[in-house]
Amino acid sequence: MPKKPSGIKAYLPAMLLASLLGTYLDLYFTGKGMYAFPMRPFSDIFTINIVFTLAVLPIFMISLLKIMENLTGWFRGMFVLAISIAMAAAEKMAESFGMFVHAENWHHLYTFIGYCLFIGLIAAFHGWMNGNR
Repeated sequence: MPKKPSGIKAYLPAMLLASLLGTYLDLYFTGKGMYAFPMRPFSDIFTINIVFTLAVLPIFMISLLKIMENLTGWFRGMFVLAISIAMAAAEKMAESFGMFVHAENWHHLYTFIGYCLFIGLIAAFHGWMNGNR
């Protein structure tokens, strides 16, 4: 039986998936005009905030996955719900700072549901890659 990866190597596939999925979701939603990033690096090249999708999101997911590994049962689900609520609130705060703009028909419930699904998918993938589930 192959040896399980340890340390940061155990998180690399989940980090890569989080980064790719986050990037493509942002590209999709900015392309549809659902939201925009007025303040972003390389704004003449990219329509999304690549610092968030290529650095912040993968590092954030490592922290979440490490915490989730120590939780069981409904505590894990409650944690995902709490983080998803926090992300919807952070998104609202980012709007007030001018870092994020939503279309008129955007509801922050979309953010909450999206992060629940996103975190759940990344956690399931991480567990599958590391033989935990």
